Amino acid sequence: MDCKTNELSIQEMESYFSEDYLHFSDLVNPPEVSDREMEAIWKLLSLGCGSPVLELGCGYGRIANRLAEKGARVTGLDISPSLLKKAATDAAERRVDVEYVHGDMRSLPWRERFDAVILWFTTFGYFDEADNERVLHEAAASLRKGGRLLIDQINRFHLLREQSPTYDIVQRDNDLRIDIINNDALTDRRNNERIVIRGGCVRRMHLSIRQYGFSECSRMLRSAGFDSVEAYGQEGEEFTSYGPRLVVVAYK
Repeated sequence: MDCKTNELSIQEMESYFSEDYLHFSDLVNPPEVSDREMEAIWKLLSLGCGSPVLELGCGYGRIANRLAEKGARVTGLDISPSLLKKAATDAAERRVDVEYVHGDMRSLPWRERFDAVILWFTTFGYFDEADNERVLHEAAASLRKGGRLLIDQINRFHLLREQSPTYDIVQRDNDLRIDIINNDALTDRRNNERIVIRGGCVRRMHLSIRQYGFSECSRMLRSAGFDSVEAYGQEGEEFTSYGPRLVVVAYK
């Protein structure tokens, strides 16, 4: 990826969110963490049985399928065929009905359909400034009046405590996933070079995420048509300046 463009192509996203991503997923997000996050989302969005919910960047369905088990009517959208296949398989095993759609969050087919839209686990900020704002406008258009949008991302101020680059290693049996992460203060982007050593093969991939502060999020969300915006910390706790996560809830 050419990081100078601050663009993430569809091909690069599909490469990053692939079978290699799935291979290490339960180590990164074990089931008990996903259970806890689902409960936090349910509470933050005031969901009820039958609530129509859209998860953008739903991945392999770890949140979407749990919300469906809780009673929501869930639609999940993702760009990765591999992750969507896993999500559908897991939904069938859990005996829940989730509508999974292969698509781009910058262009949604729904209008005024959902009570809530979710962008969880740093799924906002993949694109350049214009396209990131386009995601918010599309999310707003898919929501009914009174609907809520939830965004979970890394707290930018928390990153100030990190040395750059940082290194993160995940091991499953003889396979390794190595992340080399640089925080670019000039572009406010978190650039990750990922090296996967699996089955005797080495693969490299890249991901770049724009890191937004609350004031930027609030401005963009109001421009997209939301009336009010609230800030929380990790899993809906009180926001603190140097806490690990910024969770934003916007009301249409």
